[in-house]
Amino acid sequence: MDDRTIPPAEAVDGRTARTTVTSFRVIEALEGRDSAGVTELAEELSLSKGTVHKHLTTLRELEYVVAEDGEYRLSLGFLGLGTSVRGRMDLYEISRDHLENLAASTGEVASVMIPERRRGVYLSRVRSEETDSVALREGERVPLTATAGGKVILAYLPEEERERILDEHGLPALTENTTTDRRELLEELRTARDNRFAHDRGELMTDRHCVAAPITGADNTAVGAVTVSGPADRMTEKSARADFPSIVGSTATAIQNRLVR
Repeated sequence: MDDRTIPPAEAVDGRTARTTVTSFRVIEALEGRDSAGVTELAEELSLSKGTVHKHLTTLRELEYVVAEDGEYRLSLGFLGLGTSVRGRMDLYEISRDHLENLAASTGEVASVMIPERRRGVYLSRVRSEETDSVALREGERVPLTATAGGKVILAYLPEEERERILDEHGLPALTENTTTDRRELLEELRTARDNRFAHDRGELMTDRHCVAAPITGADNTAVGAVTVSGPADRMTEKSARADFPSIVGSTATAIQNRLVR
């Protein structure tokens, strides 16, 4: 689940290096599959095979692409870059133990989401022993408007920044449950700010529910969110006996206290 869209090189303005844009379009096309050949990528990206081959060759020489059996895949060079950046973030280091405890106590997936380039990015995700798989990966980008974590982040952003995000990205309908009415969403954000938590009931993925609480800085602006998510039926059943907003909120507060001191 990722709503990134890099435009064709000819659509970018003069300040952007078109060659760089094309390279990243190739990278993101490869990110969505195990491997691919030149022809497949050229057809998907509406580029000539010669252009695609040139970019793949350069990326291979730089060790960001691997060629195997006539096809290409991304190398683990990107993993090294991402983990290096994340490892230098205080929020990641501080939150890790708290997320492990939260996942263990709820039996679900515990995450920290941060806002980046006006989307939500999963900085860290920890699953409990009861959870077979994680629907979204660390590093995944999602719309802020369709996720519990995104909503509490939006609720605790300055109004001007929140309006810019809504103007730029709108309210994409990802499922039949996604809020697409701006006035309705703003009312939900006011409630999220008052209560310091938000829900996502099948808005990002129909079969999953999520609860989130904000992590705020000294100025009370969101720097991230703590979330607990799981299958809709299981989360509904557990919420009848567990106070998820309080549990998630306590974790967010504990992380926040360590972050701002």
